[in-house]
Amino acid sequence: MGLDTPDMKELLEPSPPIRYGDRAGGNYVGGPRHLSAVLPALSACLGAPVATDVHPSAKALQEALGLPDARSVVVVLVDGLGFWNLVSRQGHVPYLRSLLSEPINQRPLYTSLPSTTVAAMGVFGTGTSPGLTGMTGYTQLNPDTGQLGQMIQFRGAQDPERLQRRPTVFETLQAQGVRVTSSGLPRFRNSALTRAALRGGDYLAHNHSRQRLLAACQAARQPGLTYLYIRDVDKVGHHSGWEGEEWVAALEATDAQLAELHRRLPAGTLTVIVADHGMVEADPDQRIDIAQDPELSQDVRLVGGEPRAVMLYLDQGADPQVVSARWHDRLGERAWVLTRDQAIQQGIFGPVDTRIRPMIGDLLILAGDRVTLVNSAGQTDAATRLPGVHGSWTRLETQIPCLIDLV
Repeated sequence: MGLDTPDMKELLEPSPPIRYGDRAGGNYVGGPRHLSAVLPALSACLGAPVATDVHPSAKALQEALGLPDARSVVVVLVDGLGFWNLVSRQGHVPYLRSLLSEPINQRPLYTSLPSTTVAAMGVFGTGTSPGLTGMTGYTQLNPDTGQLGQMIQFRGAQDPERLQRRPTVFETLQAQGVRVTSSGLPRFRNSALTRAALRGGDYLAHNHSRQRLLAACQAARQPGLTYLYIRDVDKVGHHSGWEGEEWVAALEATDAQLAELHRRLPAGTLTVIVADHGMVEADPDQRIDIAQDPELSQDVRLVGGEPRAVMLYLDQGADPQVVSARWHDRLGERAWVLTRDQAIQQGIFGPVDTRIRPMIGDLLILAGDRVTLVNSAGQTDAATRLPGVHGSWTRLETQIPCLIDLV
């Protein structure tokens, strides 16, 4: 029996996610129901547990998530497939619906905050937090230049290996002699994001999605870990929104791929399907342009982040508390305004390295409802009007699937 979808108003309520953990003896002890726990837990399934700065016991994560031991594991990341986005369209996806019928698969995980690809992939690949990887949003301050860097292609950013210095789980497993294989697009083989978050192991490159799937199936015939990335749901969602027919078609195609993966994998293979974030349908009438609002643009030097999770870098000498109060008065219940210190104290970025701290904005603004916060002075008009967005802490954006399938 499948899950019922909560009312949309409820899904757009703030749902501060499970944090990376509580401090114990000066260290963070991470909780298992978080994207950062997935790869460490799977390392324990393979008998080669990888501890991280957030998750000291991979075996405890495996047990908490209910994952069996396996000689071969396939982890699939479906970009943009939030748990409630999926549940609301489960009638279109027979394979995924069959997984959702299992009680163990009816418990969502939480992704990072901001709930966006850059932050989430760093968290996923290293088993840590944005405050340790330095990957905190779509755009963020490059301390070398004093300007914003774009963190998907790392345009204007520090070199990936210089910024993200934590070992990836892939690297650590490979160093232990475990086979690690990624199957993806050729242009992602040595991309900046791959080098930062997913370096390590062998990379099988194919242009066609079915070739990538077949390559993953072939790799999984040998003991070890196989990683497969599927992007279409996110791509369509950004350009068409997630509530329409085009998104449903992309979801149906993804379900067909995953069903074929299940049919072709050798018996005994453990498959785990996750995502990096969910998605909200933007309301054009709730679009707020910072550049056109004197109260919001006052004392602001740079507008980083993204439309649902803005990071503001203030002019020298500006008081974050004063600017925060001004934004709060201006936006009211349409957004949540946090200073950098408040965000760090609340654990939003997890443990934060002193080197990374200045890269986080002086203020973090998390949008509510279907609000978007844009900056026409630094973004193209099309970028400020995307139908599908994410980054904030609503249930739609932060809760992601963790679907377990033992072939």
